[in-house]
Amino acid sequence: RRVYSENDVNEEKVEEEVDLIEDEGIDEVLNLLYILGTAYKYLCEYKCREALHSLQKLPSTQYQTGWVQHQVGRAYFEMADYTHAQRALENLQTIEPHRMKGLELLSTTYWHLKKEVELCYLAQRVTEFDNTAPESWCIVGNCFSLQKEHETALKFFRRSLQLDPSFTYSHTLSGHEYVSNEDFDKAVACFRNAIRFDERHYNAWYGLGTIYFRQEKYDLSEYHFRRALSINPQSSVLHCYLGMVLNANGKHYEALKTLDTVLDVRTAAHGASNPQARFQRSTILLSLGRCEEALTELEKVRDSAPHEASVHFTMGKVCKKLGNVKKAMRCFLTALDLDPKNSNLYQSAIDRLDEPDIDEDVSTF
Repeated sequence: RRVYSENDVNEEKVEEEVDLIEDEGIDEVLNLLYILGTAYKYLCEYKCREALHSLQKLPSTQYQTGWVQHQVGRAYFEMADYTHAQRALENLQTIEPHRMKGLELLSTTYWHLKKEVELCYLAQRVTEFDNTAPESWCIVGNCFSLQKEHETALKFFRRSLQLDPSFTYSHTLSGHEYVSNEDFDKAVACFRNAIRFDERHYNAWYGLGTIYFRQEKYDLSEYHFRRALSINPQSSVLHCYLGMVLNANGKHYEALKTLDTVLDVRTAAHGASNPQARFQRSTILLSLGRCEEALTELEKVRDSAPHEASVHFTMGKVCKKLGNVKKAMRCFLTALDLDPKNSNLYQSAIDRLDEPDIDEDVSTF
């Protein structure tokens, strides 16, 4: 019969405590991986609010890491919340000064916010730090794109692709630069290259859709926008463009249904309606002769974007159709004050207030 000494008992207690600590550590790691995996899955599905909600469950030591801040920035960027995207991606720079991945997204965030000084500084910093990284020259290309130097921007995007031919983002940005130059054949080639390397890169499908829309190839445009939406069904911009294509292709009621989806998506995701979607919806209602409904939508757009001359001009046209000449005159005069460059258009509308309408394209906003 064995007699246990005090030392034996102490050793058993230590072993039990070690096992307990190891189990707790394993549970903590598994919980951490579960949160990160869930958030990344949501991001891949472009459920950005859900992804942010998951990432906020992380402890501060994990949340304040480069990879997590990159994903936070991506989520805000996809929601078009560029101010919060900038904050997260700049935080990424502070936490990991030598991390290049994610900085191309920061450069596009600066591009959207028209922050030329910050973008130029970022371009200078990354090229000095690592001029062999494709992200560096992509950022420089964005810098020249913001200055509307499209040929120079294309030169740097090509340099980025020389360093990494599979860098999808530079293919897509090159496509957009060619679109700005109205070189649609080369733009199509760039977008197709982006899809070849990553068929889930919805921006490239969107780019092809916009080109075919401008070329009035509406069936092709509809196909590409639907492919983009199959990847990112949360995008109100994609829904809006699809609605525009359907309307241009004579599918007015389907277009209205699509634009209603835009408003639902936008309201659920951001708590606000999409002025562009409401404006396009008003033009469809106007073409269907539903002038009162069109005017109601336009008034909501005016409240969201009071300085858009095209909105006031369209409101003037609707008021004229409804026989409210005084209100139409006020709308045309407001448009004239906001956009003197198109004074001939607005003055012509004022001069023809007592004449029958001539159909004009008012779909641009």
